[in-house]
Amino acid sequence: MSYHDRELTFPHRHLLGIEGLSPQDIDVLLDLSEHAIEVSRQVEKKLSTLRGRTLINLFFEASTRTQSSFELAGKRLGADVMNMSVASSSVKKGETLLDTAMTLNAMRPDIIVVRHAQAGAVHLLARKVDCSVVNAGDGAHEHPTQALLDALTIRRNRGRIAGLIVAICGDILHSRVARSNILLLTALGARVRVIGPSTLLPAGIARMGVEVFTDMKQGLQDADIVMMLRLQRERMQGGFIPSPKEFFRFFGLDEEKLGYARPDALVLHPGPMNRGVEIDSAVADGGQSRIREQVEMGVAVRIAVLGALAAHLPNE
Repeated sequence: MSYHDRELTFPHRHLLGIEGLSPQDIDVLLDLSEHAIEVSRQVEKKLSTLRGRTLINLFFEASTRTQSSFELAGKRLGADVMNMSVASSSVKKGETLLDTAMTLNAMRPDIIVVRHAQAGAVHLLARKVDCSVVNAGDGAHEHPTQALLDALTIRRNRGRIAGLIVAICGDILHSRVARSNILLLTALGARVRVIGPSTLLPAGIARMGVEVFTDMKQGLQDADIVMMLRLQRERMQGGFIPSPKEFFRFFGLDEEKLGYARPDALVLHPGPMNRGVEIDSAVADGGQSRIREQVEMGVAVRIAVLGALAAHLPNE
């Protein structure tokens, strides 16, 4: 299986979100990710897919896990990788996003991976540069590679996604991970539930085709997958929760609450975890947890995405 197999062609020049992808597009990226897992487990991990190409990681928000996995993915594909630390760049001196885009465009990169605190920033940048763009998270909008790695983890453990009951729990309001997962999982035929306090559920969330619960016992009933979300206190302006302790009491995943789900339910978390706030250590490190596996799947998915976009890069 290679990134240029006709049956495994990804038709898009960018990956800006799950929205706009067909189920077939998603399956292609998941199938390519399976191949990337094999590559990453070999002693010789280098491919030549992006040899001679330049990948820029442009992160306006810090994320060690996402940035390092994109860096590793780019290097395994043979690319020259540049990490742009915005904290020490001219953006801090008043340079705008578009100024940065034009500056980087003049360096003639092949792929730019962008993470930004504002929803829509990545789409704007993609319209201003000549290269391919990957969304590594924009505001509370989308985080497509996280949803892909979650789906890959589920598919490898369950053999399918269609028909599974997936409960996404916690801070739905501020979560781009929740949005991308809802779009992807419903597209592939899963039954998705969201569970959280009413203050952390977006208005109109049911229109995305999910079942909405404000009680963990009801929401986790018969769930095959329990996906916990990080409580994003840095994005909260105002009193969304009484206290972290109170949040954990009602919505944190401990062994008692996990008992409401199916006995073989799997536990996921996008990381980094707030132990004792969203999830108890006994569950995070327990036999039903697939949180460490998600990290390995993250590298594989990012290899697959970068490799798939390579097919659209000009050769002259």
